[in-house]
Amino acid sequence: MKTARSVEIQSFGEPEVMHVVERPLPAPGPGEVQLAQTAIGINFLEVSQRQGGGYPLPLPTGLGFEAAGRVEAVGEGVTDFQEGDRVAYIAAGVGAYADRRNVAADKLVRLPDSISDETAAAMMFKGLTAQYLVRKTHAVKAGDLLLVHAATGGVGQILTRWATALGATVIGATTSPEKIPVAEAAGCKAVIDISQPDWPEAFLAASGGRKADVVYDSVGKDTLLKSLQCAAQFGLVVVYGAASGPAPAIEPMLLNRSGGLFLTQPSLFLHNASTDLFRDNAADLFDAIDKGHVTVDIAARYPLADIAEAHRAFESRKLAGAVVVTP
Repeated sequence: MKTARSVEIQSFGEPEVMHVVERPLPAPGPGEVQLAQTAIGINFLEVSQRQGGGYPLPLPTGLGFEAAGRVEAVGEGVTDFQEGDRVAYIAAGVGAYADRRNVAADKLVRLPDSISDETAAAMMFKGLTAQYLVRKTHAVKAGDLLLVHAATGGVGQILTRWATALGATVIGATTSPEKIPVAEAAGCKAVIDISQPDWPEAFLAASGGRKADVVYDSVGKDTLLKSLQCAAQFGLVVVYGAASGPAPAIEPMLLNRSGGLFLTQPSLFLHNASTDLFRDNAADLFDAIDKGHVTVDIAARYPLADIAEAHRAFESRKLAGAVVVTP
């Protein structure tokens, strides 16, 4: 029987609550695939869950949702994959922080030769988030004006690049003025500093007085009410993250007074709830990567043993790009 090294937490808290444990790993069961993982992505959802927020997990628990690797063995009934195939996933159950694990085959997508394992691990969660935002929540088209919060973050950069390739104009927002060149390099026409209280006025100044067709808000608590001020009449405000905490409750009449706005909070998991949806969306993402519409910058790499350090670096928000763990 093989063994697997994985991250486990016994209590919620700071990065130090994460420990690497080693346990026997049984052969894959019916419908399962055993993976030797080569690259693992880190996302804010996992940081929140480590702290006890987000979608609370029962303790003890593993962490992590996305990884890439190679098939080592297949269980009974698996016909889609064979030993040696390169694959990736985003929603195969908590526990991606591991060097080896068993995963349901219907949660996997085969990686094309043009997509490296590291790119997949850094891109799947963030890239498929951007995919539903620009393809499903709102079909971005030429001429659209978008306000993208956290434009220097992993999703923000991908979203900006993809939307710009589709012909939209993007104004980015950040709380780190020193990283404005990062957002500009991703395609933002202008970048505003939302740590300043008058940032809606700064947005209108940058847009020439035009309000946004869509506001993509991943910050939540600290920004939503002012995000409403930046949306055009009958515009759309999309809440897809809560970096500052959950977004406040909104009275429907406020949407009316703000211009008859539409407000939604979709999620990656809803948009990839079935095998067919996930693989179709992934194919769309891979096509965008191949066309050069979407790229990902990997800011740092850490071994699994240094997972606490990886989380600290990720939480610092000082890195302009993805953090990848290499088992």
